[in-house]
Amino acid sequence: MATPDVAVLGGGIMGLAVAWALTARGARVRVIEARRIGAGASGGVVGALIPHRPDPWDGFKAFQFDSLMMAGGWWRAVAEAGGIDPGHARAGCLHPIADDGALARAHARVAAAADLWQGRAGCAIIPASEAGALCPPAPLGVVLRDDAAGRIDPRRALAALAAALRAKGAEIREGARETGPAGAIVHATGAEGLAAEGPLAGRGVKGQALRLALALPGGTAQLHAPGLHVVPHADGTVAVGSTSEDAFDAPDTTDARLDALHARAVALCPALEGAPVIDRWAGVRPRAASGKPLLGAIPGRPGACVANGGFRIGFGIAPLAAERLADLILTGADAIPPGFRPGAGDAGAAP
Repeated sequence: MATPDVAVLGGGIMGLAVAWALTARGARVRVIEARRIGAGASGGVVGALIPHRPDPWDGFKAFQFDSLMMAGGWWRAVAEAGGIDPGHARAGCLHPIADDGALARAHARVAAAADLWQGRAGCAIIPASEAGALCPPAPLGVVLRDDAAGRIDPRRALAALAAALRAKGAEIREGARETGPAGAIVHATGAEGLAAEGPLAGRGVKGQALRLALALPGGTAQLHAPGLHVVPHADGTVAVGSTSEDAFDAPDTTDARLDALHARAVALCPALEGAPVIDRWAGVRPRAASGKPLLGAIPGRPGACVANGGFRIGFGIAPLAAERLADLILTGADAIPPGFRPGAGDAGAAP
């Protein structure tokens, strides 16, 4: 491939997703990854695809929700192209209800979901006896369950995208930095890319997570509590994550904070007691200064776009973000939310 239509810098979820959306439409694409596929935050272990609460509603939440709703078909196409199952499923999520105040908020959330999700997904207060293996303590006998939430195996998802890209003729170069000539360039270089452009673009936030060896029944809903995800995967593991650390010494080492998170997960889900830890992971996730993803054309740099700043929801927004950026690059159609675009508010103007 002498001169690709598009060069994508970065082999994490945003880079590979954009590369796939472009390749699936017939573009010639080259992916340039400085280290290896999944070397950054996308190579983690959790894979929780959780919608933000529907109340109050805004364009950011609507974008995320739309992406979650299209994820099943999008990932099936990836799997069919490359022959690797990304481990995606929409099995729902449980949220604890600890007291009467939390119950009132849960009722409000159910009502908001019924109005704003428009029947595409449901949210309900259910008896704890029906919640499944990861049911948290339920002093009122009930928990909140939404079925918009899904899960994906991050590493298998990246492998599935890479296989699909290669099967369709895209080029992937690992251990490389130079793009060479290209019709357009997409910057999807994660926390390192944000940091290189200064504080207005964003910063890296460290996260730690682990996986346990524990096979749970198919369709078991995951658990989400403040600062904690417990996610059962189809390969007989359960992921626990993640810490959120603005200050850290070592970006890729785990410590007592992960031990404390593990202990908290076991306290909430007794089914995890005694399950062996088979993987401990730490990495730095890209958080844009605006708190929203950076997606779109970079002002003042013709032919350059950015797809970065997904922070904790990169896998969740990737399908729709990739398709919208592919629209922009290939047809000029711009349906990217204004708050995502580089240069909007305090988001910065570069990747």
